[in-house]
Amino acid sequence: VTADISTASWTTALAKRTMELLGGSLDILVHNVGGSDITPGGTVALTDKDWRQAFEKNFFGAVRLDRALTPTVIENRGGAIVHITSVQRRNPLAGTAPYAAAKAALANYSKSLSNDLAPHGIRVNTVSPGFIETEAGKEFTNQHAAARQISIAAAREEIIESIGGIPLGQPGAPHDVGDLVAFLVSERASYLTGAEYVIDGGSTRAI
Repeated sequence: VTADISTASWTTALAKRTMELLGGSLDILVHNVGGSDITPGGTVALTDKDWRQAFEKNFFGAVRLDRALTPTVIENRGGAIVHITSVQRRNPLAGTAPYAAAKAALANYSKSLSNDLAPHGIRVNTVSPGFIETEAGKEFTNQHAAARQISIAAAREEIIESIGGIPLGQPGAPHDVGDLVAFLVSERASYLTGAEYVIDGGSTRAI
């Protein structure tokens, strides 16, 4: 089902169609929508539109999806929700302030939601990826290269350097994140809720 969950009407339509396809039963919900653009001129050059678009995509999409589908999970008396945030919620890269702020809001919201849903047997966790070479990750590298007028390889190295390096030596792959999410929604993680799991090859330093 294709939908733009940055808008309320599309999210409502998505929820309705999803329930039709699943026969009215849902017990796992993963919110993996996100993305950012680099705006030349830095944070002060960002417009209200830039901020609104980032929050619609990276924050309100999850809120709307949860609001539309969580009642069904409650009816099933148990389930799991995972929100994909980003290590940028703590360490924003240059030019991505709206994205980082939206992901920080999503992490905070997820904790509140986990407290609300725990009595219903629903677990809510967040997964915070670092530099993962998804298609969007590759596009981010391309944008950085264009903005800095450098090669793709040089841009990749600058991004790695900007996050303090990656001790494991390379960006992660999409399946690395997917395997972690699969664990969190499984019964093997039945006592895990309200937590954040960073998957970044060791680039995030202890606070």
